[in-house]
Amino acid sequence: MFRIFKKRKEVDVVVQKQRVENFIDVMKLLAYFKSETGIDFSKKEKIINTKLANFCRNRGFYNFESFLNNIKADKFLMQELIDYLTVNETYFYRELHQIEALVQKVKNSHTKVRILCIPSSSGEEPYSIAIALLEANIMKDKFEIIGIDINSEVIGRAKSAIYKSRSLYKLPPHVKEIYFNQKGEFYHLLEGIKKHVTFRVVNLFDDQFLSLGSFDYIFCRNMMIYFDEQTKLKAKSRLELIKKDSQSKIYFGHADN
Repeated sequence: MFRIFKKRKEVDVVVQKQRVENFIDVMKLLAYFKSETGIDFSKKEKIINTKLANFCRNRGFYNFESFLNNIKADKFLMQELIDYLTVNETYFYRELHQIEALVQKVKNSHTKVRILCIPSSSGEEPYSIAIALLEANIMKDKFEIIGIDINSEVIGRAKSAIYKSRSLYKLPPHVKEIYFNQKGEFYHLLEGIKKHVTFRVVNLFDDQFLSLGSFDYIFCRNMMIYFDEQTKLKAKSRLELIKKDSQSKIYFGHADN
């Protein structure tokens, strides 16, 4: 009997040793994340270390090494990590002058145009473009808008299209009234407007990106700020591959240079 208790105690000690936390060196994990997404968190090592340690603990991991080995084999766990680290705040009619320039170009076009928003985040940008085009009396069959993001959670929010007032603070009152239904503190985009945008979870650096086809106009705003110089060049070359022709234009954010 005493031998059984002794054996159990020895097993408990082994388990405790296995569960000793080691969340010190996060650089290998950050390097892998960058290789998969292009996003560089190395300059935020101290801040991101704490966030990642909590993420690992909540999923039963006790060190970065075992977690890294698991995300290499588990695409769903990797997607969870991407969703956790890439949540961005945005709002309607952000950098409106670029959207207004696009509206004029679409007006002058004699053919249907394809527009890509990357990253689309929770949908404010592609929906802003749709609203601006409709406000300019451009027929719905004259444009196609696709929004992509590597974050599946924000794509889900984009599809639901329910926003708080802070996301709409730049919209004129008549736009809010025409295109949204207010329910309490939330604004629900009308179903008819939601149909103008198609959302997909796509990584810029995956082969799936090129399968989207070519585009007349590409909105890629506030994404480059997460890349180092080498990755910025790679990202821009990827975007060039999906331009329809030499007249196609890529719109970058003011902070992306």
